[in-house]
Amino acid sequence: MKKVITYGTFDLLHYGHVNLLERAKALGDYLVVVLSSDEFNWEQKNKKCYFSYEERKRLLEAIRYVDLVIPENSWDQKISDVNEFKIDTFVMGDDWKGKFDFLSEYCEVVYLPRTPEISTTQIKKDLQTVK
Repeated sequence: MKKVITYGTFDLLHYGHVNLLERAKALGDYLVVVLSSDEFNWEQKNKKCYFSYEERKRLLEAIRYVDLVIPENSWDQKISDVNEFKIDTFVMGDDWKGKFDFLSEYCEVVYLPRTPEISTTQIKKDLQTVK
């Protein structure tokens, strides 16, 4: 069984996220999604989410491409996650290209193209202009 892993916040879940998860799952048989915890988002990313970790986890678990959702609590847990879950392929959006190449010592690293016309950042900007 080929295992794939990806990481993200997945706040304001949209079809770009679903596209990424579908393409990640197509690279293997089992997809692990490592979801940024609320504490990690706030304390290390300085990012406040609209939905809580539990709500975001529930949404991800409802997507048919996702087999397992686990928490991300630290930037440094990637190597241990890859080893613990016996990961074959690490996947991220191409906006992270090159940032995780150090993992190629442990597994294949793939950067997938983003869905260009959608992003959580853009949704937040668009909502601010709605009156």
